[in-house]
Amino acid sequence: QVQLVESGGGLVQAEGSLRLSCSASGRDFSGYAMGWFRQAPGNEREFVAVIGQTGMTTFYSDSVKGRFTISRDNAKNTIYLQMNSLRPDDTAVYTCAGDTRSMATVQAGWATYWGQGTQVTVSS
Repeated sequence: QVQLVESGGGLVQAEGSLRLSCSASGRDFSGYAMGWFRQAPGNEREFVAVIGQTGMTTFYSDSVKGRFTISRDNAKNTIYLQMNSLRPDDTAVYTCAGDTRSMATVQAGWATYWGQGTQVTVSS
């Protein structure tokens, strides 16, 4: 069993930056592909980014590519989402997810483990 806990959300002005963290409990964190999703009020959950088990492979949605960076520190059982050049339409609850099967599984929204989410609000 893995528990995921996000932190780092908050209120930021447009063009500002935030770094989200997702800490995992349990063993064998390095065996999990991990990802970030977001959901704005009235919208469906949206894929943001995914990272492979070693951290060498990443993939981003077109809406955040070039502005967001996903990374991981397996020694700390943590993944990060560095968000730069934030825009008001980035406002959402951001949730991390993980699965041992594959990056594609996580990206598709089929991850086994999910956190509770952290609110990010970008003001104009």
